[in-house]
Amino acid sequence: MQTKPFRIGTRASPLALAQAHETRDRLMAAHGLPAEMFELVVMSTKGDRIADQSLAEIGGKGLFTQELEEQLLSGELDFAVHSSKDMATKLPDGLGLSAFLPREDIRDAFIGRTAERMIDLPYGATIGSASLRRQALIRRLRPDIHVTIFRGAVDTRLRKLAEGQADGTLLAFAGLKRLGKTEVPTEILDPEDFPPAPAQGAIGIECRTKDIRVGTLLAAINHRPTFDAVTCERAFLAVLDGSCRTPIAGYALCDGDRLHFSGMVLSPDGTIFHTIKSEGLCSQASAIGEAAGEAIRAKAGAGFFDSWG
Repeated sequence: MQTKPFRIGTRASPLALAQAHETRDRLMAAHGLPAEMFELVVMSTKGDRIADQSLAEIGGKGLFTQELEEQLLSGELDFAVHSSKDMATKLPDGLGLSAFLPREDIRDAFIGRTAERMIDLPYGATIGSASLRRQALIRRLRPDIHVTIFRGAVDTRLRKLAEGQADGTLLAFAGLKRLGKTEVPTEILDPEDFPPAPAQGAIGIECRTKDIRVGTLLAAINHRPTFDAVTCERAFLAVLDGSCRTPIAGYALCDGDRLHFSGMVLSPDGTIFHTIKSEGLCSQASAIGEAAGEAIRAKAGAGFFDSWG
């Protein structure tokens, strides 16, 4: 019988804390456990501390998870709560994403300062974003727009926008919803024109793969349709490199036992892009994602990916 509190690792941002609290609350409800049985361990990651450079320049997505994963491997943490789109495609040996909460909205939100809709921004306007996917999609729709690096917590980006550092910025609508900031967006972007990052809107829980006790605890709150959809998206991402140097979008949806996937790869300037759609059984999620990745790689040709450098 568990007597010590389960130690939950989380980053320090308000959004990360909201996600950790949601995870704890779901576990309390699922197992009838009191709040005292869960201890939130708040950690600063290198990705949080270096906020003035793009992830591609400083080492990629793993910078948001490295410190948490070290504590998981040492046994200091029982599990860690993450924004799944911030997870590297290859996790350290011995760790795995064992559960996902029900997925929130997958769409990107535009917050405009000089126009409500991105398409209505003045010619040569500036949008703040550090995501290569968003940058490429912006340039695909509006080649005239300049992009400046915006990183940091949600409030930090909104402050930069309010200070006039850009005419608009983009954030995941899921994060704004979790922070109670649904009034902030001036436009919610159509995923057909502006497809999301793989795993966007999904909270993932990482633990040691051989820790049966924690795995059983987390299984009670795992949302299987989200688990299968994100598994497919991350498999697609893994085939295509999946680092922060690569503009990649992908979204899967489970409808009953059927999974529907759509993916896109773009050149960084948005002028060249390739899309793919596939479907199959949810139980074959990983294989569907891998096959889609191989197919779009073949369609684009090797030279397309070499140019990402």
